[in-house]
Amino acid sequence: MKLTQEEKAMLAGEAGVVAKMAMEHQVKVGTFFHAKDFVPVTQSHIMADTESLGQAGVQWLERLADAKEGGVRIPTITDPRGTDFTKVDTLGHVEWMVELERRAIAAFSRLGVSMTDTCINYQTVLAATRGEHVAFGDTGVVIYSNSICGARSNFEGGPSALSAGITGRTPRYGYHLDSHRQATLRIKLDWTPKELSDWGALGGVIGRLSGNYWQVPVIEGVDHAPTSDELKHFGAAMASFGSTALFHMVGVTPEAATLKDVGGDRLSVSHVISQSDVVSLKKSYATDKSIDVVVFSAPQLSLYELRDVARMSKGRKFKRPLLAVTSPQVKPDCDRFGYTSTIEEAGGTVLSGMCFYQSYAREMSETKGWKRLATNSAKLVNILGGYGYVPMLATMEECIEAAETGVLK
Repeated sequence: MKLTQEEKAMLAGEAGVVAKMAMEHQVKVGTFFHAKDFVPVTQSHIMADTESLGQAGVQWLERLADAKEGGVRIPTITDPRGTDFTKVDTLGHVEWMVELERRAIAAFSRLGVSMTDTCINYQTVLAATRGEHVAFGDTGVVIYSNSICGARSNFEGGPSALSAGITGRTPRYGYHLDSHRQATLRIKLDWTPKELSDWGALGGVIGRLSGNYWQVPVIEGVDHAPTSDELKHFGAAMASFGSTALFHMVGVTPEAATLKDVGGDRLSVSHVISQSDVVSLKKSYATDKSIDVVVFSAPQLSLYELRDVARMSKGRKFKRPLLAVTSPQVKPDCDRFGYTSTIEEAGGTVLSGMCFYQSYAREMSETKGWKRLATNSAKLVNILGGYGYVPMLATMEECIEAAETGVLK
């Protein structure tokens, strides 16, 4: 790789052992992906939950922080953490989980990382802009930032995102390059969803058709501009089902004002997706009627999603636990507008700063007796089968009714 004088100095240890470690890691990543050089980045987003980090990961962070050489040089934020400290008993988390989380937070903070604990930073903290090179970790954050914002990021693993925060750069490969942002798969819709669960299921269908990280779907036929929350569910599911990092939607996303802008005119339509394809995916998860828990998470809920949960919960009494997960930036407004109290009066719980599947989901299932889970998140149903759950995908209203009756209609 071609390095600048500043990069050579960091690699030689002139900026300290932490920056040297970060640059060594990035050179290895860049060499693997045949990057010719580095590109400066303006912000970084780290997957920082302790279930992923484990004891070894937290110890590694503590060693970096103990070096006391400074830390990140660009705005660097975190994905959801592994617990909500105010709801530990509700979640069935035990002391070692909580203590590991506190240690990770302390180490990240000493490195200058901002503990934002969110996977919806594009709705809450600092949305990336068109053409901005960033180093983001969460797959839902990457696909939204690449596609809806027009920013440029690859899926960055935890050490890579932290290294980018420390050095202010990342290897120039993949979605940082114009050549990788052209469409490779042309898909036409003959139906446009209206429910968030249907947008997520549609993303899941397209993700399965895409099938690998380097495919870039371009989508035609949407009959109206989707909302931020609809695109959030759509992209998060596509990234989960297909490892997709970028899509274009003609007339909606910034790089695809026309099909020709992203090279889609050179591709034949490979798939026409109808409502029946979306219904089929949803039905594949409708394996049971009785439910043990309702979870709204993955991605974290926006203020207006929580408003809808509160509106539908008003006057109900839940027989089953209902968990609604949001970001620390949204939760105070949720409290202030009365949404939290309305949900909790019905028997639900509003959680902040965590993500259900990153919060020891298997252990929660065993401790709390939760197995049959209803959600409106296609991303979540795709993941939770691997944690021992029987996940079911339904609309928000159907999930709330199931929390009240114990049965998903």
